[in-house]
Amino acid sequence: MILTTTDVIQGSVIQSYLGIVTAEVVYGSNFLRDFFASIRDIVGGRTGSYERLFEQGQRKALQELEQRASRLGADAVVGIEFDTGTINVDQSGVLLLITATGTAIKLRN
Repeated sequence: MILTTTDVIQGSVIQSYLGIVTAEVVYGSNFLRDFFASIRDIVGGRTGSYERLFEQGQRKALQELEQRASRLGADAVVGIEFDTGTINVDQSGVLLLITATGTAIKLRN
């Protein structure tokens, strides 16, 4: 399956649009990761643990997107976009949300 952020696939013709597919990945907060990130906020620099978390989340969202498109009989998903956000659970924690959205398509053979 082809997964792309572009709206066309070079050298291919779109036979039909099968619909919008979405995938969501949600991670709970982690005390140690949050603690070390807060230190980074004070001293500056990149927060590797969160970078790895978002990278992992995007990979998982793409895998889920591919599975959902496959169930529709798609050959590809075009126009993929990622969105990230947080969900406040209570005063002590948040959930991290990573969403991938695209259009499932069937290609002409």
